[in-house]
Amino acid sequence: MNPVWIGNNTLLFTRAFHPENIGGTTDPGDIWMTQRGDDGIWQEAVHRADLSRSGYDFALGLENVLTLLVYHQEGSAVGLYQYSKFGMDWNFLRKVNLPGLEDLKGQVSGRIATGGKQIFLSGKGADSKGNEDLYFSDKVGVIDWSSPINLGGNLNTAGQEMSPFFDISSQNLYFSSNMLPGANGKDIYISKRMGEGFNSWSKPVKWEQLSSNGSDISVTFISPTEVIWTSTQNSDGFADLLSFGDTVKLDIPTEFDLLSVSQSLPQPPKIAPAKTEKSVTIVPIYPLSAIGIPEIKMVDSNTEMEKAVSWFVIDAKNKVEVPFTLSWVTGDKSFQADVNSLVKISQLKESNVKEIKVIAKGYFPTLIPTESLKNNEPTVVLMTKAESGNRVVLEDVNFKRGTAELEGAETIRSLTEIADFLLENPELRLRIHGHTDNAGDPSLNKALSLDRASSVRTFFTDKGIQFENLRISGWGGTRPVASNSTESGRSKNRRVELEVEY
Repeated sequence: MNPVWIGNNTLLFTRAFHPENIGGTTDPGDIWMTQRGDDGIWQEAVHRADLSRSGYDFALGLENVLTLLVYHQEGSAVGLYQYSKFGMDWNFLRKVNLPGLEDLKGQVSGRIATGGKQIFLSGKGADSKGNEDLYFSDKVGVIDWSSPINLGGNLNTAGQEMSPFFDISSQNLYFSSNMLPGANGKDIYISKRMGEGFNSWSKPVKWEQLSSNGSDISVTFISPTEVIWTSTQNSDGFADLLSFGDTVKLDIPTEFDLLSVSQSLPQPPKIAPAKTEKSVTIVPIYPLSAIGIPEIKMVDSNTEMEKAVSWFVIDAKNKVEVPFTLSWVTGDKSFQADVNSLVKISQLKESNVKEIKVIAKGYFPTLIPTESLKNNEPTVVLMTKAESGNRVVLEDVNFKRGTAELEGAETIRSLTEIADFLLENPELRLRIHGHTDNAGDPSLNKALSLDRASSVRTFFTDKGIQFENLRISGWGGTRPVASNSTESGRSKNRRVELEVEY
């Protein structure tokens, strides 16, 4: 998401749910970078930890040639920050003042206009027409910006308007919307600025050349004749960055009609006030557009029948779907099912099923709590393939405080699942990594982390895994995956990982 061209053949973008993100596979977005070589080939993307935190992060673009604006959201903490370029690195400079930014909810995105004097944002504010709307902020001081101003009914609808990009040379505002009835997803629209201010815009026109049956968002220009955007059209629900493989003429609409302030765009049908106790709920629909930018629909909460759980099981690294089966335990009986089985959440709860195991050949098994299953959208499962270099965190493995003694039935159940998998794949060679947070004496932490890795190895060998197939390492608190300044971050850092060596 959020591609931003910063010159010097460099593109920044936001990548969600990647294991290298600071928050791991649950991180909603870190900033990554790719560069285009002289041969036109894009290099492998690299994670920019210097621009990222454990929450949702995106770059708005350059305020000037040396200053980058970045949005950070960690829990309820929201802010806009300046980073200064120093060689190949970005150094934190300071937080800027944009009052009201924290009031924008939903999937916030946006861009700074060329010249660094205006910011265009999208988010769901108190004055939004329905969901995410487009907003504008003006620079009023060295580090001061005006409160976000809604761009009004000429552009914003009850649908979702997102990811604005304003091209100051053409005075065109590019954004994404699912404003038209029957839209399969968001499409790219263009509206032209009419007049000197930012309160008069033409009627938006769909950019047909970039719009597809998927969801298309986040346009950025890397030259007057080259464009990059984000789309789900060929990505199995995850959004990809796209450009044209061959040089093509950009067919950008040039005819725009001015709307009066009283006019508005086509709106989704209004829902009549309920005469009974019926209620209406807005729910996401598939495709999930990169998981985190969901399309929406409105349903009658009381009349919609419960659907069977649907699944979207993919390789965590390559983002391709993998064949799988399911299994669960009820009492003393085990059950297995395939992807086509009509499994409903209510039935699982009635049978007191606490979790479902997702099984794919060649992948570490994954346990999904019943309470995490989705009813109105696919349940997304990221699977880690058992191949050299891949790592899996033992999420449910716990120890008694300050010791290497395994604790809890959940721990035993989780390790038993892994042990069964290793017995079925005796050729695997693993390294068990122990980690702690950074509280206390570093040397004691390192010893404790090694002892905990050893306890896991002992559990596996007791189950019949060959000792020589298991190596251990203890890193103490030297390899954190989250901030040690919060308890939730320290909890993530206290972990055991399995790495496939070969």
